[in-house]
Amino acid sequence: MARLKGVMRPGLAACSLIAIGALVLGLMGCTRASQSVHFFAEGRPLKLSDWHVVYAQAGTLALNDRVVPYDLNTPLFSDYAHKLRTVWMPEGRAAKYDAAASFDFPVGTIISKTFYYPLPKGPSSHTGSVARNYDRSIGAIKLAAVRLIETRLLVRRADGWAVFPYVWNSAQTEALLARTGDTIPLELVSADGTREVFTYVVPNENQCAGCHVADLKAKQIAPIGTKARHLNRGYAYSSGSENQLVHWTKIGYLAGAPDPLSAPRNAQWQDSAQPLDARARAYLDVNCGHCHSATGPANTTALDLSIFAGADRHLGICKPPVAAGRGTGDHFFDIVPGKPAESILPYRMQSIEPGVMMPEQGRTTTHREGLELIEEWISAMQGTCAA
Repeated sequence: MARLKGVMRPGLAACSLIAIGALVLGLMGCTRASQSVHFFAEGRPLKLSDWHVVYAQAGTLALNDRVVPYDLNTPLFSDYAHKLRTVWMPEGRAAKYDAAASFDFPVGTIISKTFYYPLPKGPSSHTGSVARNYDRSIGAIKLAAVRLIETRLLVRRADGWAVFPYVWNSAQTEALLARTGDTIPLELVSADGTREVFTYVVPNENQCAGCHVADLKAKQIAPIGTKARHLNRGYAYSSGSENQLVHWTKIGYLAGAPDPLSAPRNAQWQDSAQPLDARARAYLDVNCGHCHSATGPANTTALDLSIFAGADRHLGICKPPVAAGRGTGDHFFDIVPGKPAESILPYRMQSIEPGVMMPEQGRTTTHREGLELIEEWISAMQGTCAA
């Protein structure tokens, strides 16, 4: 698959402008829903529109009042899908700042993440064709120019977080609850016309919850992206560009946050001006660190890929795998300094074979750009591993 060189940009809609990187919020001037956001304290609403958070309206994906979009310094990879992330909290309630973990959100919080693809330019021989575009440039969620796939909700109820996966219909007018998940055949189209057929997998409720387990012992789930180090960045709101931590504090969504210069900040993985080590560690942190951490579901592997791991065996450097098998690719160490071809980590990142690939869910394609970053990072490492 050739790397994408062009940028598939749908036209900028006056009332639905959402950017993937320097996000420009044009949604603030759009017509709002006739009903306010509806928090369901119990039950499983069958339609996404029942919540009145995000909804299809007049050919665009619209946001209700006080539904705030946000972006991450480095996002988790999901088969090249674009994502619109939003948060909503009840009036007068705020999340409590935490320097390391996800913020402590109040009961009633609704976090949404809509997965979508720009449509490729020109004629297509496949009705499921979508643009293979991971450029973090401005793009609008104008329904005629994109394919909506799913919207996942994380809802903070009195007994903890609940997950709700909703799949958009072919008419792009509504998303219905898919508790058992779904599979959607698609075809990625690069700017040069190269095509790759794949199956987009919508996780079921248990799989969603499994990825969001922040503490395996407590068996409690939590959001992944709403941490200071991911959110500490600028966002181009309709009122002007502003740091997200500052903006959330200003609108009453966050309490206790320090000045952004004093808060942790992960690197942006695609920004070559930032240090290679910082970019690679940020990529591993958001894609792998929520499982491979001291408290995560993969803590039995003794591999810590969170941003907090030391640059030693905890990070996988010269660390033998806990269990041998197909997942090792006959390699002896997770990371061999200077030798990515002899390292287990990039081997599993490249694979799309069940039982071998890592992450083991959330993708069915190889993130080639992310793989190249990790291979470059390992190549730059100094040292050797004992036989």
